[in-house]
Amino acid sequence: MSGMDTWRAVAAATGETDRPAAERGVRLAYRRAGLEEPERIIWAGSPLAGAELARSLDDAGRSVRDEVRTRPWAEERRRLHDALGPAGWAEHWSATGAQLWDTGRALAERIRTGVVEALIGEPAKPAEAAGIRAVLLDAVLGQHDAAWLAAFDGRSERLEGLAEVARHAGWWWPYERAVVICERPAELHRDEAGRLDRGDGPALAYPDGFALYAWRGMPVPAGFLSELASLTPERIRDEANAELRRVMLEYYGYDRYLSESGARPVHRDETGVLWRIALDGDEDIAMVEVVNSTPEPDGTYRTYWLRVPPTTRTAKQGVAWTFGLEAAEYEPIRQT
Repeated sequence: MSGMDTWRAVAAATGETDRPAAERGVRLAYRRAGLEEPERIIWAGSPLAGAELARSLDDAGRSVRDEVRTRPWAEERRRLHDALGPAGWAEHWSATGAQLWDTGRALAERIRTGVVEALIGEPAKPAEAAGIRAVLLDAVLGQHDAAWLAAFDGRSERLEGLAEVARHAGWWWPYERAVVICERPAELHRDEAGRLDRGDGPALAYPDGFALYAWRGMPVPAGFLSELASLTPERIRDEANAELRRVMLEYYGYDRYLSESGARPVHRDETGVLWRIALDGDEDIAMVEVVNSTPEPDGTYRTYWLRVPPTTRTAKQGVAWTFGLEAAEYEPIRQT
């Protein structure tokens, strides 16, 4: 397995944590930072439980995240940048950390948001939310730091402890005398774009029950997914949350929704039929119905539905838009 494949696997790792290996990594990270090893290492089942524990510690001393993580990373990055030069560093980053950066950052931010939402409840108290976010800023992200750790793999002794924790555990909070460290997720489900995605359960779940639900990256309530199998056009229209309504439409199928909602064609031409249906509090749904000019093996002609911008006024304009063209520029020799 290549170095990047290894770190890609670290970022997506689920299941039982190797606690002894992670604890060795923590102690090594402290020594590399010139600190005394922590007196206690306390395990938590998720970032939610970890944040709660970190907030409750009253004898752990101050956060040493800067010494353990921020400062070594910045100095090692500067050293490697100077050694490789600007162009060399850019090439190296592109081949390593950049490949994991966007999905890793998005996942970490989604976890932070989920922790804040779980702890502040409703209605939110601004002061309490700010306190929770401050605690989350003290966290080292463990396996979710894989992107930048990949760039230094085998190139920095100073970061070996951080890398060892990342290979074997999740988020952790380093303080002078104590460390709170989290288990890895029990489940992680993502789509081809790396977004959290699952239609029949939590997309991200931890051993203690903390879980996040999502459909193609869109956060959804836990009970929302159970409704999808029994959707009707009426239920979709009645949904007040426009973002959840879009999830419903994606699951149900725009073409099915149009055909079962009494939508009427608004324009026909040689390219197809433009359909539109209005939604309260949201943009119209506009789609072009086109028929493939090449017959199937059984002699039938397949119908396709193309989602187009709600401002589309003609079928030809909509089909042209799918090719990145204006209607006047779209003159297919043969439509397929």
